[in-house]
Amino acid sequence: MPIQRIVIANAKGGCGKTTLATNIASYYASRGKHVRLFDHDHQNSALHWSRRRQEPLLPIDVVNASRGPDNRMTRSWQLRVPAGTDLVVVDTPAGVGPSELAALVVERDYLIIPVLPSPIDIHATAHFIKDLLLVGRARQRQLKVSVVANRVRKNTRMYHALERFLFSLDIPFVTALRDTQNYPRAIDQGLSVLELKQRQRKLEQEQWAPLLRWLQDAPFEAQIHPFPQSIKRLDRA
Repeated sequence: MPIQRIVIANAKGGCGKTTLATNIASYYASRGKHVRLFDHDHQNSALHWSRRRQEPLLPIDVVNASRGPDNRMTRSWQLRVPAGTDLVVVDTPAGVGPSELAALVVERDYLIIPVLPSPIDIHATAHFIKDLLLVGRARQRQLKVSVVANRVRKNTRMYHALERFLFSLDIPFVTALRDTQNYPRAIDQGLSVLELKQRQRKLEQEQWAPLLRWLQDAPFEAQIHPFPQSIKRLDRA
């Protein structure tokens, strides 16, 4: 059975890529999966998070992929996936462009795009998705793509604007994760929000459930789509 690969990407920094990457990695590790997480971000937040994990939590193998190889190690060796690995999670850097993204994804990857409810983030994400579709067409790769709204406060004007944008895309909008201190609290302890005490994680479990189902249960289909009208308008702007 091929190794499942989950890539978290958006050219816009600060949208919560590492939060998604660490939470996904720890979810699968807690179910006995052997997980390797490649941290391509120069801040190495995922690497620092993994060092805070303590027993009885299962360890997660985090690779500092932002550091270039030296004379003792090639890049291919640095990015190798050891035998026995069940899942690969890739935390991409901020500012990742089409060519860099093409180098980070492979055939039949799961690609998750987090986006925040702000005009700047919506605009940047629209352009990122446009570039992503161009890469997908050029390489004819089958990528299973979804969008996740991150750090949202529902029933606000900005969140409704974000919802309208996401529903205009020809890409699944699978869930919205609320703005809560549970995430920094979990990161500070080397945990995921799903590893917090039951009373603290109830709402988070409900919000993560659609994303976890999408990763596990949905049939794999090629995600090569025509440009949505909202992205065509931005491209002419």
